[in-house]
Amino acid sequence: MNGILLPQKEFGVHEECGIFGVISPEKEPLAREVYYGLFALQHRGQESAGIAVNMPGRKIAYYKNMGLVNEVFSDEELELLPDSDIAIGHVRYSTCGSSNVVNAQPVVFYGRYGRMAIAHNGNIVNAATIKNWLIDRGHIFQSSVDSEVVAALINYYTTSSVENGVQKACLDFLGAFAIVCMADNKLIAVRDKYGLKPLVMGRKGKSVIFASESCALDAVDAEFVRDVEPGEMIIVTPDGRINSHKYAVPDPKPCVFEYVYLARSDSVIDSVSVYEARYNCGKELAKLFKIDADIVAGVPDSATVCARGYADVSGLPMVDALTKNRYIGRTFIQPSQSMRESSVKIKLNAFRSNIKGKRLILIDDSIVRGTTSRKIISLLRASGATEVHMLVGSPPVKYPCYFGVDMETRDQLIGAYKSEEEICKEIGADSLHYIPLDLMVKSCGGGPYCTACFDGNYPMDISEKEVISIGDALE
Repeated sequence: MNGILLPQKEFGVHEECGIFGVISPEKEPLAREVYYGLFALQHRGQESAGIAVNMPGRKIAYYKNMGLVNEVFSDEELELLPDSDIAIGHVRYSTCGSSNVVNAQPVVFYGRYGRMAIAHNGNIVNAATIKNWLIDRGHIFQSSVDSEVVAALINYYTTSSVENGVQKACLDFLGAFAIVCMADNKLIAVRDKYGLKPLVMGRKGKSVIFASESCALDAVDAEFVRDVEPGEMIIVTPDGRINSHKYAVPDPKPCVFEYVYLARSDSVIDSVSVYEARYNCGKELAKLFKIDADIVAGVPDSATVCARGYADVSGLPMVDALTKNRYIGRTFIQPSQSMRESSVKIKLNAFRSNIKGKRLILIDDSIVRGTTSRKIISLLRASGATEVHMLVGSPPVKYPCYFGVDMETRDQLIGAYKSEEEICKEIGADSLHYIPLDLMVKSCGGGPYCTACFDGNYPMDISEKEVISIGDALE
């Protein structure tokens, strides 16, 4: 049996996305339900959005475009998507070089079981190898996203059933993925065996819902049921039947950066409250670093909870030092460095009256490139802060992420080549301290987690060439 050879992974650009899927026993305006779910997941992707709905005769109606959810979908677009019993949606952010509508999701195509639609969060490390293998056998691709490769391999394997195709394909994917697939009047949800990307299941009446985070279930008044487990595939039919299969031996290592930064603080992932994880990190920072200062503040929004934990333990008053323009996307996930730097200037402003003449402890969730930290500290000093001491609710980010978080190459990660003292000088802080890795993991419930961006300990071997078995069907 020949296999697919995995070339050494190059440092490149990846994506972080949000997915949502719903199936109902009756035809309903599910596009609107997906719309509200995607709105709650907007923090996971701000470049494009899309919704696909099931139609009789194995057909699918869909609409996707560039922009925020409320920019892509007006009442007119939502009305064009008919009532349905199954619908899926997707929000995406990308990095430079792949910012166009052809890469927006869901991926909709005509396959062996009629029209199929797939929404995917994560990054398939061996996608290029699989793509080239399929091209050699006559497959055609229209985009540069991993999700189209996911769709193509699923369709290749879909012979006896769609779920059989999903299961076989997922065994061949190396990397991170949470997927919702709509085909053959079924909704299929699947999570990689490490659980690197979050995926939850909920109920609303007789409807079953899957979403990247529990906050999306809250947005549509759905009840949280449980997390989709690592290595699990769940198949739901409109009559309410739910079948669960473990397609792979689970080896749980969820991404700890979800708790640090990516997820919304009101979400619960793998039974761990994101809010409590961040609050606990702040408490640990206060125990470790007792700084002579007047006030504590967090960088909004993801670090405010961490700052509250620090303030509660230290006894220092917590104030609003920065105000956020709610109409600006997240700086870390802007498509290009120039856009990131420009957006920082209009994203945040300082409360001068709260910080003038004060010694400030500023808490942030992470320092990735250092760009934002430097500009924020400069802004606070210009607004009257006499001292700015920075504490970080995660360790230094030293290694690239290959699994769907935009940490591109090592030379773009300030923690990879500068010491703590050098970073402190680079960002212009009076002092700088990070939470140790073990205390961060403990604060997030103990794990096990993927902490590769901090310690280089990847959950799978991505540095050496590997033979990935694609099965007898490929030969």
